[in-house]
Amino acid sequence: MRTNSSVVDRYNFQRGVSLIELVIFLVVVSIATSALLATYANSAKNNADPIIKVRALELAQARLDEILALKYDANTPTGGIPACNSTGTGAMTCNNSPDSDLNDVDDFHNVSDTPYTGYTRDVTVVTSNNLKLVTVTVTAPKNITLTLAAYRANF
Repeated sequence: MRTNSSVVDRYNFQRGVSLIELVIFLVVVSIATSALLATYANSAKNNADPIIKVRALELAQARLDEILALKYDANTPTGGIPACNSTGTGAMTCNNSPDSDLNDVDDFHNVSDTPYTGYTRDVTVVTSNNLKLVTVTVTAPKNITLTLAAYRANF
């Protein structure tokens, strides 16, 4: 009896995968899965950070705006004219020392508060060359620190 080679060839080809191919596939999929899960874990851990940073920025900006809207010095009249330490008529000598009434810029030097649980807001005011550098630092949860600073001129 003669066998037809095309009929035999149809039944001799390999179906499935070898053990080596299966092991290589599992290793590749494991590496890809672990990288993907590490990325998801990192994003899940840090997903609240933008909210914390925005709140810290809002707190710093609000305090900075509040301070910069005040008079330069206790001896500066409302409207700022004549500025203290100026040569204008009626000008007084600048005080440049903080007091407790919080009605001018330098009164906020070393003022600290806690507007929300976990958030601390610290202010420093440094005077030099007729300018006051106001620095507001907010320390937020997760050791996030944000600092805003601006100069207030005597005018």
